Amino acid sequence: MSIALAIAPADPVLETEFGKEMLRQLKAIDTYGVNDALPPEAILAPFVMTKERRREIPVVGDPDAATVARVRAFYNAIAAMIERECGRMAVPLVHLSHEGFGRALITVGKLVVLDRTLRDVHRFGFASLSRMKDEADTLLAVALEIVGTHSDVAGM
Repeated sequence: MSIALAIAPADPVLETEFGKEMLRQLKAIDTYGVNDALPPEAILAPFVMTKERRREIPVVGDPDAATVARVRAFYNAIAAMIERECGRMAVPLVHLSHEGFGRALITVGKLVVLDRTLRDVHRFGFASLSRMKDEADTLLAVALEIVGTHSDVAGM
């Protein structure tokens, strides 16, 4: 099965703010414009990890540069959405070892609004585009709640 076929061209997630932000993030890291001619579903397709694709990837492995870039783009998109919602600068930090273990943090001011432990990054992906959006929406909601609760620290 082709990776690009994992997402339908009319997938409603492509029209959401999250879908548009993911495309912006991925185009921003595409310095040579390789993906300029690709449709949105083909650009986001590597994020969809179907059961067939997951079986093809070894259980133990080191992430390649493209996979690390996708992880960073995902958390950068969430940070951009946090910033858009609360009006304060959100700074993402993704730190990974060469083996694919590490952390993803997003800070707003002196406040840590997202702290995720990352494991097996070489297998990073979601069952579908809507699952990826659901995960991002959950992380965004929690982060915005933390900013609202501790706005004094977020403003430092």
